[in-house]
Amino acid sequence: MASDRHARLLRLATCASLSVASILIVAKGVAWYLSGSVSLLAGLTDSVLDGAASFLNLLAIHYALRPADDDHRYGHGKAEALAGVGQALFIGLSAVMIGVQAAERLRTPEPISDAGLGIAVMLLSLVLTVALLTLQHKVIRETGSTAVRADSLHYRSDLMLNGSILVALLLSAFGWPQLDALFGLGISLYILWSAVHIARESIEILMDKELPADVSEQMLALACNIDGVLGAHDLRTRVSGNHWFVQLHLELPGELSLSAAHALCDRVETAIIGEFPKAEVLVHADPREVVGA
Repeated sequence: MASDRHARLLRLATCASLSVASILIVAKGVAWYLSGSVSLLAGLTDSVLDGAASFLNLLAIHYALRPADDDHRYGHGKAEALAGVGQALFIGLSAVMIGVQAAERLRTPEPISDAGLGIAVMLLSLVLTVALLTLQHKVIRETGSTAVRADSLHYRSDLMLNGSILVALLLSAFGWPQLDALFGLGISLYILWSAVHIARESIEILMDKELPADVSEQMLALACNIDGVLGAHDLRTRVSGNHWFVQLHLELPGELSLSAAHALCDRVETAIIGEFPKAEVLVHADPREVVGA
């Protein structure tokens, strides 16, 4: 079960994400309506989908924080990865819609009016996005949340999106309105790439991809450094939300009593959890002579 602090941080991050998306939907909607900028429409479309994705994230994290029960003995942490897949779908849809609008505007260019309001809105977007990313970085560092990491990747792409829109509006104000649609098209491609990246990372978690090799090697080294442990093998790992599930076999002298073997297994569990607090460790003891047979 996630600690109370982790739960508070996760809820804070998701509520902040939803709040930022809501503010930007209103601001970009007004600015787009008054200016007609396709880049601003790209930003508005992305913010609308941001809001939907953030709401999905809020629900997923609420579910993921529920403790293990009789039907979900490993907890509900994979709801975060499911939310990541959902976000990837939202982001991919956003990219397609932006690309279609940009292509249409390239065929039939239209002048941008009231670019000043659009520029002011994009500056607001940049400030709010940087503040949100700072908060998300802190939450990811402390919790390792998959859902917040996917959301952060999304908002990092938004930072580039908003910066690109700002540049497009500035260039349009100085007499290059055709660049507005080109920027919108480029933004759509970048957002689509982000969606693929988020989907790949989330699917890897759903498919029980192993932890990085250096982490597994360190866990084996911690086990083998315990006095009385002759070796370790068959280490298996997987991730579910904030939890790492770890299984491994210890090689112990066959003449040990059951109590002594159990005590060594407990020491190995303690050593691994001490280095990796997210880990839940299951240890199986094997007599050395059986392993070597």
